[in-house]
Parts: sequence; C-alpha cells; structure tokens
Amino acid sequence: MSSRPETPFDSIENAQDYLRLLLEAIVDARNEIAADMSAAEQATQERRVEALRLVQFKMEKLEQHLRNANRVLNDLRTLRRLLLEERHS
Repeated sequence: MSSRPETPFDSIENAQDYLRLLLEAIVDARNEIAADMSAAEQATQERRVEALRLVQFKMEKLEQHLRNANRVLNDLRTLRRLLLEERHS
C-alpha cells in the first residue's frame, strides 16, 4: 500500500482530482445545454426542447453520482490514514 503510484489513478487523491475535473466539465456542459434549451424554446422546437430536458436530467444524475463517489473517496482516504497511522494525534 505504501508503494508510489505509477499511473494517475493509483491514488485516492488522484482519483479525486479526476472527479473534480469531470464535475467541472459537467457544469460547463449543463450551462451549454441551458443555452441550447433557451434557443430551442424561442424557436418553438418542442421535440428538441424535450430531448434537451432529458439530457439535462441525465447530466444532473451523473453529477449526483460523481459527488457521491467523491464522498466515498473522502471516506476511503480517511480510513487509509487511520489504518496507516498517517494522521498525528
């Protein structure tokens, strides 16, 4: 467990950094979807608006899952520190 990470995904901290980047990308995508939805509503493209609403819903679900995964990684990091006595009392 104390060996040095060989890839960017070999440590909890690196996985958290990756999730942070994914969450930023999701926020950007959701902003673009909101703009697209506004334009589609103005052009009265009902089918496109409905499709964009579904995309927005799925993006929200994905964001929730990634936030939950980040919490799990925090728990694992805390447990690792306790088990390996990385924290000082």
